[in-house]
Amino acid sequence: MKFGPIAIENAEGAILAHATHAGEKRFRKAHRLTAEDLKDLAEAGVREVIAASLEPDDLDEDEAARRIAAACRAANVEARPPSTGRVNIHATEAGVFLVDRKIVDAVNGIDPAITLATLNPYAPVEAGQMVATVKIIPFAVAENLVAQAENACRAGDIFFVRPFAPRRVGLIQTTLPGVKASVLDKTARITEARLARSASRIAGELRPPHEAEAVARAIRAQFEDSDILLVFGASAVCDEDDVVPAGIRLAGGDVARVGMPVDPGNLLVLGSLNGKPVLGVPGCARSPKLNGFDWVLDRLLAGMEVRPEDIAGMGVGGLLMEIPTRPQPREARPAPAQAKVWTVLLAAGQSRRMGSANKLLADFGGKPLVRCMAERILKSKAAGSVAVLGHEAEAVRDALSGLEIKTAENLDYATGLASSLKAGIRALPPDAAGALVALSDMPGVKTADLDRLIDAFIAAGGKAIVRATHNGKRGNPVILPRALFAEVERLEGDTGARQIVESAPLDVIDVELGEAASLDVDTPDALRAAGGVLTEG
Repeated sequence: MKFGPIAIENAEGAILAHATHAGEKRFRKAHRLTAEDLKDLAEAGVREVIAASLEPDDLDEDEAARRIAAACRAANVEARPPSTGRVNIHATEAGVFLVDRKIVDAVNGIDPAITLATLNPYAPVEAGQMVATVKIIPFAVAENLVAQAENACRAGDIFFVRPFAPRRVGLIQTTLPGVKASVLDKTARITEARLARSASRIAGELRPPHEAEAVARAIRAQFEDSDILLVFGASAVCDEDDVVPAGIRLAGGDVARVGMPVDPGNLLVLGSLNGKPVLGVPGCARSPKLNGFDWVLDRLLAGMEVRPEDIAGMGVGGLLMEIPTRPQPREARPAPAQAKVWTVLLAAGQSRRMGSANKLLADFGGKPLVRCMAERILKSKAAGSVAVLGHEAEAVRDALSGLEIKTAENLDYATGLASSLKAGIRALPPDAAGALVALSDMPGVKTADLDRLIDAFIAAGGKAIVRATHNGKRGNPVILPRALFAEVERLEGDTGARQIVESAPLDVIDVELGEAASLDVDTPDALRAAGGVLTEG
């Protein structure tokens, strides 16, 4: 393939490197030029183009990618049609993704023009999820290089999905005085949710005392009706002869390993009884967050054997995340004298139901609504505040003029609430222990209400979620502790903090604010009822 400037008279059949205009016509990047195209370009005064010319032994990018993908020996995956030199490969079954790194490395070592990328080995995948992609970097590649890649792909099963299969799971949760039934109930629900991806189910549950003999009896009682047994201990395992591993042995089973180099998930017990897996489950699995137990459970649900050496090999990549609820963080940090709360005032919305007007600029007692909210925030106990602007940013900024409030502009405001929440969190200083997320269209929320939320957050040591409620039903504002700031980055679309609040493994403190927590002004009627006057744009 030759690449570079080509005179128009020699460019028929060449592939454009960049979008090019010929008067009103626009030729996209990678367009193959025809005689008629060249005539139009010449008439428009274009004398040369930057393009690629194929040699006789070249394959264009799409054909090259298609051939390499077709040569991949794989199971439970399908290749999609090529486009712009790329073929995406998707799982046809839910399960565990396996890949032969040597073959992938061999393909990628042939020439930089040919690339093959995959998910990590043992990644859980859903049906329809992309697991690999073949990408040809230039517009064309020599056929002999493609042939080499095909041969490399045929050396063995390059990747495949080991499908999940429905399993019957016996659940055992030991108890000690003071263990709340609600904690055990929540653990059962979270375990059911983990099993749902494989259509597995809890076949039965027992809650014996936290004693080795009682654990052994529960294991034997659950054995016949279960394919896998899970034992949650009321107290963390601290020795290979502790209650849970001792109970597995007393039941007649074997304990292959106590502990794993994955954090969270260190305290997993790998055992078996007559060929059936019996796991002592680490306490972190009471949360839906990813932990080492998930890595082991997924393999078992896919019918794969998990050996002690498999677990020993999980250390690289095994540092997953810090657990916000851990009583003793791994690294001691100086405790602040008082948790600092910053307010994130969301003021980027488009007010779609207000016609051409912007509700944030509606008059409330002689002031724009957004200014009323900002003034109340600035009088509160918050350490500082950020207003996130988007729709009609300049007009909203003018409405806030003269106030000591930081602003952050969200250029992606049209994509939904999540982008504004991200922009606000990113603008907070490093010492912000929590973010009080406030909506600009809630005129019933007063400074005293904000202070009550902040006081509750500080009283909880800055470690809990604080949420405003109305007659016990969730509302706004809400305070997110810093431990959850990273979760905000995962939000997409018109999703707010509710998703984080409901899934986080943290205490949620509800503060009853009455009607103020649920009163917003999303329609002209609601705005007028709240005392506002809408100004048409």
